[in-house]
Amino acid sequence: MRTALIGLLAALTACGAPRRAATPSEERASQAEAAVNQAITLERTPCFGGCPVYTIAVSPSGEVAYQGRANVRRVGTAAARIPKERVDALLSELDRAGFFSFASQYVQAEPATCGRYATDSPSAITTVTHRGRTKTITHDYGCGSAPGALVVLERRIDEVLGSAQWTGR
Repeated sequence: MRTALIGLLAALTACGAPRRAATPSEERASQAEAAVNQAITLERTPCFGGCPVYTIAVSPSGEVAYQGRANVRRVGTAAARIPKERVDALLSELDRAGFFSFASQYVQAEPATCGRYATDSPSAITTVTHRGRTKTITHDYGCGSAPGALVVLERRIDEVLGSAQWTGR
């Protein structure tokens, strides 16, 4: 994984014709393409205060990729590896806890799943691919009706993937 990241960075900084900046839709498409090879991806978004902003993902084989953006110990990229068995156990835990049965969005625009809303909270965007199924859940922490089990599962992903080593939290 580290070799792949170094190769990617070298390719991006190689001499050549100047490139135009990617549009937001091109960036999302690129991120979606990268996520295809991930078993689990967790993105934490900004809030009004000093919430950590980062993305962490793990491949089915256990390669962890981290991208810190703000309010974290490590801004930038990092990589690690966890045993494949830990990835498999986490995927099974998410499945047993009902991750695939939760709503896809707990956001203010969806009052039926959001409930009472508090502003200025961060969000967690979690994508899980397991046994041929893929589910993405956007969870705005300002939504009072989001299941408590979802928060527990988001924390569990952080714990198993080891995000604290880079976020400092």
